[in-house]
Amino acid sequence: MAICARPIDAFTKAGRGAKLHSMRQDPNDTPLPTADSYLADRCLPADASSIAEAARILRAGGLVAFPTETVYGLGADATSDIAVAKIYAAKGRPAFNPLIAHVEDLAAARQQGIFTSEAEALAKAFWPGPLTLVLPIAPTGNVCALARAGLDSVALRVPAHETTRRLLAATGLPIAAPSANISGHVSPVTAAHVAEDLDGRVDLILDAGPCPVGVESTIISCLKNGPTLLRPGGISREAIEAVLGRKLADHAGGKAVLAPGQLASHYAPRASLRLAATSLEPGEAGLDFGGRFPKAANVLDLSPRGDTTEAAANLFSHLRVLDARGFATIAVAPIPSTGLGEAINDRLKRAAAERPGAQ
Repeated sequence: MAICARPIDAFTKAGRGAKLHSMRQDPNDTPLPTADSYLADRCLPADASSIAEAARILRAGGLVAFPTETVYGLGADATSDIAVAKIYAAKGRPAFNPLIAHVEDLAAARQQGIFTSEAEALAKAFWPGPLTLVLPIAPTGNVCALARAGLDSVALRVPAHETTRRLLAATGLPIAAPSANISGHVSPVTAAHVAEDLDGRVDLILDAGPCPVGVESTIISCLKNGPTLLRPGGISREAIEAVLGRKLADHAGGKAVLAPGQLASHYAPRASLRLAATSLEPGEAGLDFGGRFPKAANVLDLSPRGDTTEAAANLFSHLRVLDARGFATIAVAPIPSTGLGEAINDRLKRAAAERPGAQ
């Protein structure tokens, strides 16, 4: 769309902040604007002014689509569960897979993840660039549980694109960013591709022309089993193996999802889950939605007002709190499958599934 390639005066006028912050919790609860009116206000050339505006939106909990060297990303503050929940809502994701957290440099990455010597070697060889490393969470890490899909690992990347690097520096936060498209659609490599998919779902699109790489980053796990290829991408296996001095292991599959592009499987509490519960049985904890259960010390409500985006932001933290209290069973109130409810229910069904080896 040509509209994404021309300067727009709307963002230089007073009152633009009010437009950008008319963000709703559920993308289905108000009518979307027309494509032309929406894009005329929200697709800007990536210059100093628009990058500063994008940083302000991200710090306020909004969504910004921006170019990287691989594909356009849909970014949110990676330290905020509620901001990250908006990514899932905008993309229509059916499950909470881990997201890549983009950081400014290796020093910032060390604040988020624990680096082995091999991870350090890969980072020094390929960062900034299209390589994502999956690492154990560092004690100083603040990437939120929702961005990590409740795992004790974090996916990190230092991008090479000048616009992304300027945005990270201006924001001062790690930015969680999957591809800026509806889940299941072709990845976007221009701002027009983003607009075609996410019209009405994003606060700002930064347009810096086509992405130079055009395929997603290579993802390498550097966890207990050593460097393992989770997803091929912008850096070849051969280049990575040359740095390591040995062959990369291939991911053998399994239930744990360590990075984007793998089958969904998520944190399972020690307690068993009783889904679609309409009341509490004696001795159970309650994971409520919309105030169905009586208020009590053993009950946490994902969203007292019945909002699925708020519920998504609270899901992992509330499950962990109730699980830590030692209940044998957590009763889960019914959650509608509209909005992010589909993703929440997918996550809960997997958490409630029988564990391997369970009797």
